[in-house]
Amino acid sequence: MYQLRSLVLLLAAISGRGLAAIGPSADLTISNSNISPDGFTRSAVLAGGTFPGPVIQGTKGGQFSINVINSLTDTSLDLGTSIHWHGLFQQHTNYVDGAVSVTQCPIVPNNSFLYDFNANNQAGTYWYHSHYRNQYCDGLRGALVIYDPDDPQAGLYDVDDESTIITLADWYHYLSTNAPAVPAFNSTLINGKGRYPGGPDSVDLAIINVTAGKRYRFRLVSISCDPNFTFSIDGHQLTIIEVDGTNVQPLVVDSIQIFAAQRYSFVLNANQPVDNYWVRSLPPGQGYTGLINLAVLRYDGAPSANPTTIQPPTFRSASCHSSRRICIPVPGNPTPGGADININLAIAISGAQFTVNDVAFDPPSVPVLLQILSGAKNASDLVPAEVSTLWNQTRAWSLPYPLWPLLG
Repeated sequence: MYQLRSLVLLLAAISGRGLAAIGPSADLTISNSNISPDGFTRSAVLAGGTFPGPVIQGTKGGQFSINVINSLTDTSLDLGTSIHWHGLFQQHTNYVDGAVSVTQCPIVPNNSFLYDFNANNQAGTYWYHSHYRNQYCDGLRGALVIYDPDDPQAGLYDVDDESTIITLADWYHYLSTNAPAVPAFNSTLINGKGRYPGGPDSVDLAIINVTAGKRYRFRLVSISCDPNFTFSIDGHQLTIIEVDGTNVQPLVVDSIQIFAAQRYSFVLNANQPVDNYWVRSLPPGQGYTGLINLAVLRYDGAPSANPTTIQPPTFRSASCHSSRRICIPVPGNPTPGGADININLAIAISGAQFTVNDVAFDPPSVPVLLQILSGAKNASDLVPAEVSTLWNQTRAWSLPYPLWPLLG
């Protein structure tokens, strides 16, 4: 399977089709450009000149070496930057985790920073994004995939490459530097394309191509800043086989509720009549009028036309609670309250601030990293004493549900 995927990539490159993937070693330039993914033009922060940024790919156990070059020039947007590799543990390499003012200083314009790390035994679907202020909402976000040559679920699918990655994003017509206290997104983008209510109907929707008779491993990545989406494909069931980088027992569903930063791999069997089918990514409280929140699944041989399919009733949907991991021994009991330590987090809004257990975040006057580098504090002084007692224990955090309507 891995050799076949590599051959597909090589042939695509030779034919000039280009699958827009880089890595595991590459330069990644961060720059500004005006883009209009939903028909509205605005300045954006782009990785590799595209939105979403290029897929970064590697192999389980391999080394990543991504040289991030800051070429930002638009002073109406943030000029510093960093990259966080979402879902990767960065064991022994937390200095390349990308958290500005905590593990690194921001990369300033006309400078670069080399993110050199090994993901060790991690494999699956991840993503990367800016970790500088709210910059990733301006466009600096993309998918990261670590392929496993010995994937235990490889027999369930035939195709797994850049063409089977699906990103879901919220998009904003205002800059993050000029956002209201409680931001509201303007459109949903599927693989970087979409429409907004009242916007032009000439904007192309994303096309996802399949060939009848093949089984596809789609990697669904929410690169959202805020909303969750209910994802489905008309006329097709989705067999979930991976959640957030962890293989799970196959679970057949009709739809997937996916929240910001979550990732699912699902297998789609292209066993329906050759035609076009709606791909739906529905945020709370919205519909599809004006062809918003939609893309197209197109079988080879189908006409270049919008689908006429109707969304059937959902018989079984998936959330992060419905997929079970493939058996791996873990501490604690798999029941509510079965963790070794149970922590309740009460999230609320007080004025224009979010609070957790009635406490709002108060940023330090001097960033944590600078406190350490200046010698004012030792790193050990900033670690809560109870952290050392949590090794080899499971912890459960209780959140209000549904939480996301509260967050907007």
